[in-house]
Amino acid sequence: MRALAAQSKAELVLTLRRGESVLLTLIIPILLLIFFSTVDILPKPLGVQDSVDFLAPGILALAVMSTAMVGLGIATGFERQYGVLKRLGATPLGRPRLLGAKTNSIIAVEVLQVAVLVGVAVALGWNPADTRIGSAVAAIVLGTVAFAGLGLLMAGTLRGEVVLAAANGLYLLLLLLGGMVVPLSKLPGAIRPLARALPAGALSDALHHALGGGHVSGSAYWFVLLAWAVAAPVAAALTFKWE
Repeated sequence: MRALAAQSKAELVLTLRRGESVLLTLIIPILLLIFFSTVDILPKPLGVQDSVDFLAPGILALAVMSTAMVGLGIATGFERQYGVLKRLGATPLGRPRLLGAKTNSIIAVEVLQVAVLVGVAVALGWNPADTRIGSAVAAIVLGTVAFAGLGLLMAGTLRGEVVLAAANGLYLLLLLLGGMVVPLSKLPGAIRPLARALPAGALSDALHHALGGGHVSGSAYWFVLLAWAVAAPVAAALTFKWE
């Protein structure tokens, strides 16, 4: 546990020192939230009056994805390529504790991230009448674990440059299909089942339901999110290579 705690602290410090990480995790989601909340050009689900009521939960999901998958995956991929992880592999730390430490650092960053985004959303007029804070926290934790697993799966098996392209490409795809800025109900019927089976769609559904961002039927998104939160980290741990 001491090794895990020490490595978690080191990973958090390294994450906060990366300027591009701060840009990705804080500034871009804030800009998207402000722009699309004030420029009413996106479709809204039934029952939602103001854009910010739908966008606030969706942008929280987007922030989790960008931090846990893109930021973590790219940084770890280049650490592996430059031989940093090979040195860690020579210590008793082990793969599970290294991956756990990186996930812990992301969760810590997201505490700040959520606080800032919620503050901006409230300033823009977000005042959800029906909130389930416990469900929202559970969704964010499961989403973080799932996306961190995907990021580390790419980082542990691909070259740094390939991770960079793959993570950004997957980010764009999930942004479009994940119900974060465009409601899943507005997607073509043939695409909707696929979108709901992806971790982004499940996370955005869970947060929209928990934070009053529109009616979400059923609870299948919890099973999808839990499945990704289990499968992705296990796959990352089994396939991760130090170099």
